Amino acid sequence: MLGTSLLGRLRRRDPGDAILRRAARLTLVASVVFYGCRYGAGSPTLATYGLFGTIAAGSFAQLPGPAPQRARILVLSLPAVWALITLGSLLAWSTWAAAGGMLVVGFVVAFAGVGNSRLVGLASAFQLFYILASFPPYQPGTLPERLGGVTLAIALLATAEVFLWPDPVPISYRQRLAEAADGVAVFLHAAAERLTDPHAAAGAQDSRRERAYDLVAATELDRDPRGWAPTAASAQDRALRICAVALQEVLAEADRLAADAPPEPIPDLAAARLLRACADTTRAAGRSLSPGAPAVDPAGLDVAVERAGAAYPVGTGNAREAPDVPRLCRDATALALAGQVRVFAVGCRVATGARLDGDDASVGLFDYARRSPWTLYWWQFRSHLAPRSAHLQNSLRLAVALAIARVAAGVLQLTHGFWVLLATLTVLRTSAADTRTALRPAVLGTIAGAAVSGGVMLIVDEPVVYAIVLPITLMLAFGVGRLLGPVWQQALFTVLLTVVFAQLSPDGWRLAEIRLVDVLLGAVIGVLAGVAMWPRGAGFDLRENATRYLVANADAVEQTVQAVLGAAPSPEDALDRVRRRMILIDSSYCQYHMERHDPHSQQVNWNAVLSAGHHVVPGAESLLRRNPPGCLADWPEAEALLRDSVGRLRSTYDALAADIAHGRTSGGAPVSTTCVDELDRIRQLLNSADSQPVRHLVEVDRWLAGLTDTLARIRPPGADEPGGHGRKHGHGGI
Repeated sequence: MLGTSLLGRLRRRDPGDAILRRAARLTLVASVVFYGCRYGAGSPTLATYGLFGTIAAGSFAQLPGPAPQRARILVLSLPAVWALITLGSLLAWSTWAAAGGMLVVGFVVAFAGVGNSRLVGLASAFQLFYILASFPPYQPGTLPERLGGVTLAIALLATAEVFLWPDPVPISYRQRLAEAADGVAVFLHAAAERLTDPHAAAGAQDSRRERAYDLVAATELDRDPRGWAPTAASAQDRALRICAVALQEVLAEADRLAADAPPEPIPDLAAARLLRACADTTRAAGRSLSPGAPAVDPAGLDVAVERAGAAYPVGTGNAREAPDVPRLCRDATALALAGQVRVFAVGCRVATGARLDGDDASVGLFDYARRSPWTLYWWQFRSHLAPRSAHLQNSLRLAVALAIARVAAGVLQLTHGFWVLLATLTVLRTSAADTRTALRPAVLGTIAGAAVSGGVMLIVDEPVVYAIVLPITLMLAFGVGRLLGPVWQQALFTVLLTVVFAQLSPDGWRLAEIRLVDVLLGAVIGVLAGVAMWPRGAGFDLRENATRYLVANADAVEQTVQAVLGAAPSPEDALDRVRRRMILIDSSYCQYHMERHDPHSQQVNWNAVLSAGHHVVPGAESLLRRNPPGCLADWPEAEALLRDSVGRLRSTYDALAADIAHGRTSGGAPVSTTCVDELDRIRQLLNSADSQPVRHLVEVDRWLAGLTDTLARIRPPGADEPGGHGRKHGHGGI
C-alpha cells in the first residue's frame, strides 16, 4: 500500500512522465559513460569528466524546445565547453588565478543571457565545467582525457535526447498565437454583423467574445512552459511578443466597437466593412505562423483603410449641420483597430523571417527588424550595462560569490572544494528572499544525505557494491528526488556523489563529512552574497523600468495632442523614447518571467503595462497620418477640451507610475467611455465648427479614451471592473 501510494503521488506530480523519462535517459547515458571510462578504459579522469559532463548537460542545463532542438544546442555548445575546461585546467595552478578566472567566467556566462535568454539554460552547466577543471591537481597533461570524457558524454546525451523516450512536444507559442488570431477574427466578424444588424443573436456574439478572450489570455508568457516562451532578444521572438500585445489591443478595440452598435440596422456601414477586412487579415496573419505557410500580405487591409477613410463623414461644410458623432466614433475606433491589426500582420511577417518592404517601415515598432542579429544583441547588452540593471546585478552577484567560494576552498585546502562552489551555485538566487528559501532544503537535504552516506560507508567498504547501485542512485537523485521536493533531491544527490567518489577516491566514511562541511560553507557564502549585494532582485528592476516607461508614454501622448493643436512639432523624439524604454521593460519582463515572483509585483497586470506603449506608438503614428499637426489649431473650445483630457490622462499615468515604483497598485482605475459618453462631452462643440474639424476632434478624443481604457487594465488580478462594458481581461499572475 505504501508503494502504491508513493507511485500515485509521483504520477500526480509528473502526469506525462517527462521528469522520469529525462531521468531514465540521464541514468542510462551516465552509467554507460562512467562504467566504460572507469572500468573499461581504466581512467578515473575520463570517468569523472564523462559523468559530470552528463550531469551538467543533462540536469543543470535547462534547454527549451523539442528534442532535436535540445540535441542541436548541446552539440553546438561543445566549443564553449572545451574552452571553459581548457581555461580552468590552465588556471588550476594557483588559487588566485583560478578565482580571477572564476570572476570573469562567472560574469560573462551569466550576462550572456541578456542577449538570448535561452543561454540562461546553459549558464549553470557552463559554470560547472569551469569549476570542475579549475581545482587541483594541476595536470595540463590530462586535458585530452578531460575533453574526451565531456565530449563523449554530450554526444551520447544528445543522441539519447532524440532517440530514447523523447518528451511530448507541447503546443508552441506560435500555435497559441495562431489560435488566438483565429478566435479574434471570428469575434471581429460577429462584431461587424452586430454593427449592420444590432438585433442579431447576442448570445452567439458573447460566446465568440468569451472564446476570443480565453485564447488571447493563453498567449501571455506565463502560460507557456519555461523555456518555450519567446523571451530572446532576437528579431523573431521580439516580434512574437509585439504580436501578442497587438492582438490584445485588437480585441479591446473590437469590444468597444461592438458596444457602440447603432440602435437600428445600417446595411452599408464603413466600420463594418473595415472590420471584416481586419478579420480576414488577422486570420491570414495567424495562419502564416504555421511552418511552410505563406507570409501575410497587409496590402488588402491598406486598401480597406483607404476606403474607410474616404467614406469618413465630413459633411457639407455647413456649420449648422450637426455631424453624425456616433458614426464618427465608430469609424475612429475601427481605424484604430485596423492600425493594431496592421501591427499584428507586420509582426507576423517579421516572426516568419519575411523581409520588410517600404510600407512595413511605417510601423515604427519594427525598425529593429532591419538590423542584424549581432546589432540587436549589442543593443541589448549596452542597454543593461547600467547600475540599475537586474541582469548586471545578478551577473556580478554570482561572479563575486563564486570567486569568493573558490578562494575559500583554495585557502582552506579542501579536498573536494568544487562542492563548495556547487553549493553556492545551488543556493544563490536573484533576490535575498529566494536565496533564503533555497537555503533550508539545501542544508537539511545535505545533512540527511551525509548521515545516510556516512552510515552506509561505515558498513560497506567494497567499491563493487557502489558500482552496482550507481544506476539506482542516479534514477533516485534525478527522477524521484525532483518529484518529492528540494530536500529529497538534495539528500539523494548527496548519496549519489558519495556512491560516485567511493569508486574514485579512498576517503571512506569521511567523504560524507567532507561533503557536509563543503556544502555548509558554500551555502553560507551564497546567503551572504545574496543578502549583501542587491537583495531586491529583478522585480525592482521591472518596477523601475515600468515607471520610466509609463512616464515616457505620458510625454508622447501629451506631445501628440500638442502637435494636432498646432502648439508643438511632430512628437517623433518622444515616440523614439517610448521605443527605447519599451526595449528595456520588455527585457526586464522576460527576465522576470524566468524567476520566482515578488508578491508586490504580482499585483500588477504586466501585460497591460506592456500594452500601454504598443497602444501609444502605432496609435500616434496612424493618428497623425489622418490628423496632421495643426488640424485643430484654430478651435479654442476643442483645445480646452483636449488639454483637459490629456491633463487628466497624464495624471493617471503619473499616479500609476508612482504606485508601481513603490510596489503598490492603482487605487482607482479609470472608466472607459462609449460613443454616448463622447456625445455628452463634445455636444457643446458640435455647432461651433464644420464637420471636418469635428472629425479630427472625435478621432483624437477617441484615441485618448482608448488609452484610458488601456490604463484601466493595469490593475490587481481578479479585481472587479468598475463601469465600462464588463470586459473579461486576462490578468497575468506574473
